[in-house]
Amino acid sequence: MDIQSTVKNLHPLEVRVILSYKKGDELTVEKIEKDLGFRAGNGNQALSWLAGKGIVSELRREKSFFYELTELGRSWKEKGTPAERIIELIRIRGDGPTLPEIAGTLDLDNKDAGSAFGTLSKLGVLAMDSEKRVVMALSGGELENGRPAAGKGAEYLAVIRALLDRGAGRQESGAFLARSSLSGAEQSAMSGMAKKRGAADAPFRELERETVVFGFTSEWEGTAAALKAAGITGDEIGNLSPEMLASGSWKGRSFRSYNVQVPPTRLVPGRTNPYAKFLEDVKDQLCSLGFEEFDGPLVETEFWNSDALFMPQFHSARDIHDVYHIAEPEKARAIEEPWLSNVAAAHEDGGKTGSRGWNYSFDREFTRRLILRSQGTVLSAKTLPKAKIPGKYFGIVRCFRYDKVDATHLSDFYQTEGIVLGEDVNLRTLLGMLDMFAREVAGAKEVKYVPGYFPFTEPSVEVHIKHPALGWFELGGSGIFRPEVTRSLSVNVPVAAWGIGIDRMALMALGLNDLRELFSSDIENVRLRKTRA
Repeated sequence: MDIQSTVKNLHPLEVRVILSYKKGDELTVEKIEKDLGFRAGNGNQALSWLAGKGIVSELRREKSFFYELTELGRSWKEKGTPAERIIELIRIRGDGPTLPEIAGTLDLDNKDAGSAFGTLSKLGVLAMDSEKRVVMALSGGELENGRPAAGKGAEYLAVIRALLDRGAGRQESGAFLARSSLSGAEQSAMSGMAKKRGAADAPFRELERETVVFGFTSEWEGTAAALKAAGITGDEIGNLSPEMLASGSWKGRSFRSYNVQVPPTRLVPGRTNPYAKFLEDVKDQLCSLGFEEFDGPLVETEFWNSDALFMPQFHSARDIHDVYHIAEPEKARAIEEPWLSNVAAAHEDGGKTGSRGWNYSFDREFTRRLILRSQGTVLSAKTLPKAKIPGKYFGIVRCFRYDKVDATHLSDFYQTEGIVLGEDVNLRTLLGMLDMFAREVAGAKEVKYVPGYFPFTEPSVEVHIKHPALGWFELGGSGIFRPEVTRSLSVNVPVAAWGIGIDRMALMALGLNDLRELFSSDIENVRLRKTRA
């Protein structure tokens, strides 16, 4: 490395890091920003630049785990946890309410009331009598003001309350609750309250942070000596401002040298974003095949997003869709009839669909809850009541799921969603469409179809393609809509439906290895990227 050339091109941030530490020191972004008074982001810039020049190198990466209080957690802190509120309700009422009465009185979901009762029952605080009424299991000597005064129940409630208070206190100071700061009892309690994904129904969200630790390389010593010999401190003035001229504060100060050999700014003509062009090309292809395009709002109800698709309420089948809930307004004013009644009947006893249904009491309040749509199939369901038969429809649909982001998953993504209706529609029709997407749109050479499960289709098929770098991955799901879906929405012919990850198709078509590259901030990569011919 040419040390003199490197010294001339060092930024003041880099200079200060080089001169402030010695060989053997371990450096992190947080450490140098705190020690040197850098603004947020300056530490990352300095270490990145120094790593690029070979003056520092990565020593290791350290993972840390933290907990963030969610909106539900803040509600628990203010109003009380379900366990605390249930105990208080029993203390005030005197008589033993049933679990449904507890859930209705306290405005709790049935599963939250049941979960809290289960925990308190195991701790010996609550019990259920022969008439299915919830009563206190503790004796009078074990209670204080109607609440557990000692024992496992009191310890459990105290630990949960302490975690909520600490979590709120940390967030007020702009920080999170570190796992390393929790006691054994607190970690045990937190394991049942925190989620990484789908944390909207949990009081804490688990966060993972990775800290990169750097150290000086052998180049540091010569660079530091050259800086000292040249009298460069990192405090040199870079820009001479009118205020400095007026006040005279520039006198006696050193100025950074200017490199007049730096080439001028490169002018690059504008062009269409490759991914945006890819989406438009897919639309053009489908329209040329006679498909009509549909669209709809980003905010949907549980009814159209899940219930109309025969996904049972409060059932594990919905776990495949970790949705974002809308805080205000929380629910829609009403659901259109006769679709609400038709769908409710299909869930409860099958209605007029020829099915036996799911055999539970359909919740007409829950179905009005507003969410960000988690799947494009919601628009297929909304299109069915007004669709022409025969007919073909599609949409390029933006969806939202609380998901771990990696090379093939995003929490904000696009699907191409579509349906084909007609007397002659069958599985062969569907497989032909999937083959077109996989080979002609995505450009895949190897394609396979595997059986799948979706509550709203039977049979269900997943299409997988082989990526040259990522290997096999699912492109999307499809199937023939069940009668519980179509007949509830006044359609009596077969309907083939698919939901394909158009972002994943773009991986193949644009020659990428990571979905995040579709939204890269590296403008050079974006300029070089071209749609497959």
